[in-house]
Amino acid sequence: RRGLTSQPVAMSRRFTFVALSVAIGVVLLMFRRETKPISSSIAAKSPFATRTVACSRRTQARVRDVTAHGVSRRQAISLITQTLPAAVMWQNVARAEEVSSGAPNGISKVFVAGATGNTGKRAVDYLKTKYPDVKIIAGVRSLQKAKKLGIADGNVDVVQFDVTSAEKDLEKAIMGVDAVICATGFVPGNPFEFSKLAHAVDNEGTIKLVDAAKNAGVKKFVLISSILTNGREIGQEKNPGFVVTNAFGGALDEKLVAEKYLRRSGLDFTIVRPGGLKDTAPAGSLVVAREDTTFTGEISRDRVAQVLVEATFDRKASQKVVEIIEDEKADASGGAGGDIFSPIA
Repeated sequence: RRGLTSQPVAMSRRFTFVALSVAIGVVLLMFRRETKPISSSIAAKSPFATRTVACSRRTQARVRDVTAHGVSRRQAISLITQTLPAAVMWQNVARAEEVSSGAPNGISKVFVAGATGNTGKRAVDYLKTKYPDVKIIAGVRSLQKAKKLGIADGNVDVVQFDVTSAEKDLEKAIMGVDAVICATGFVPGNPFEFSKLAHAVDNEGTIKLVDAAKNAGVKKFVLISSILTNGREIGQEKNPGFVVTNAFGGALDEKLVAEKYLRRSGLDFTIVRPGGLKDTAPAGSLVVAREDTTFTGEISRDRVAQVLVEATFDRKASQKVVEIIEDEKADASGGAGGDIFSPIA
């Protein structure tokens, strides 16, 4: 990567040198009306090489015309002002390319909400392994639990974070990140608190995080949800999976409200709806489908974490709702490559 980014930068420096040389030459011509051939060539293997050579040829043509007919002070100033901006422009473009090249899809800093959860922790681990140059901010409710799990290391910073906190606190925590992976979800405890907690976390908490992301200038928002979230509207209200899952405080109904809010937010989003979550290793192939087409199935949390992370960087997942399960009867190759989202593209 370093070798690739150095080419446009080196090219821009050469072009800047040529431009300055031309400008100095023109000024000297004001005092020496000698006709001397001026030639220059730029050879750089980079995406900018063709445009740069074209610019240099136009500059050479102007200089040849100047050397043949002489130049006035006003003409010299005009030539300099036409030449230098191009050099500056290409140098800035090369610098921008150098900065962004280490970040897939322009994403160099990712915030993972719910990083101590069973899926969130896996997302952090996958990010560290697959994208070691990406900075990770792990949002956790318990710093003690994060320390126990050993989340903070190298390019991972840990911050205390709870989606039930005030929106301004959420915004402060994610300020400066490029993407947010929301892997939060209410944890069942007291049965009499299910509805309250599901509403506070899966509905209002996610909505507040979406608003905070907009205010913080986040580029991408990836949300974990569930298959059958839209069960009532697609005739799956009596599906056993819908009945059982929604019995936990109406969790699917609460998630649907947050999903719809995210889709209307104006953010670039991907909503990942997995089947029943398993703590075991991936088995079989990954099945990727469009929204409201998967009504049963299970999937390893490891694979869910992979899809969450890849959705952050893959443009084919932009503005999409994707449903994922595993087909254990097939081999384990599905989803192993870099083309996870082709089925929904």
